[in-house]
Amino acid sequence: MPLPGAEETDQPTWFRASYCQSGECIEVARHSAGGMLVRDSKQPAGGKLSLTSAQWRSLLSGVKSGQYSHLSR
Repeated sequence: MPLPGAEETDQPTWFRASYCQSGECIEVARHSAGGMLVRDSKQPAGGKLSLTSAQWRSLLSGVKSGQYSHLSR
């Protein structure tokens, strides 16, 4: 599920959650071939993850269910 405001272009429009106050968050953009791109906001010129639509939905589902909460400790 793409995030509201994500555009499908060759030059992705990156954005992060509005509650990201520290600036140290992940950023996401819609991939021109479908799916989503994910990058580290602290290193925007660094690597990007490219996720299919199915992988993106799976990631969001896991985050919402707390599947990855142990990683924040």
